[in-house]
Amino acid sequence: MNKVLLIGRITKDPEIRYTQSGMSNLRFTVAVDRIGSRDVNGNKQTDFIGCVAFGQQADFISRFIKKGYLLSVEGRIQTGSYQGQDNQMRYTTDVIVERVENLQPRDPNAPQYQPNQGYGQQVPSYQQPSNTYQGYNNPSYGGGYQAPTPQPSPQPEPEAPQGFNMDVADDDLPF
Repeated sequence: MNKVLLIGRITKDPEIRYTQSGMSNLRFTVAVDRIGSRDVNGNKQTDFIGCVAFGQQADFISRFIKKGYLLSVEGRIQTGSYQGQDNQMRYTTDVIVERVENLQPRDPNAPQYQPNQGYGQQVPSYQQPSNTYQGYNNPSYGGGYQAPTPQPSPQPEPEAPQGFNMDVADDDLPF
C-alpha cells in the first residue's frame, strides 16, 4: 500500500499550470516539522516535501491556498527520473495529491467553534457574513452549504459510565 498523510505549511504561493490538453497541474512544497526531533542548537527539524496536484485538487489549491497556510495532504509517493541538460540522470520523489484540506482558520479574528449544550454536537457560535471568506458559503466557490442554526438541546446529557468518574473543569480541556 502506498499512502502518505502530511500536515504542514505551504512554502510559497501556488502557481497553476496547464498541459497542452488543458489539464491543470500544480507543483508545491509542504514544510513538515519532524516530531520530537531537534538539531544540536535545539531548533525543530523540518522536511520540505514536494507535492503535485492535478485537476480539481490543483484548481482548489490555486484558488484558496496561500503561502504559509496549514494543509493536510493525502496522497501517494511516486518516483521518476529524467535526463538533465548536462546528460546526467535526475531522480525525483513526489507526493501525488489525492486529497487536500485547508487547516488554516478562515479569519484569525473570528471566534472559534464552541460546543453546544447538546451531547456530541458542535455548532458555530457566531454568524459569519456571507462572501467574507473562502468557505462553502462563498458563491464564487459554488455555494450550497448553510451552517446549521444553533438550537437548544431538549435532551439531558447522558450519564458517564461508572468507570469514568473524573471531575474535569471545562477550562482544563484543550478544545
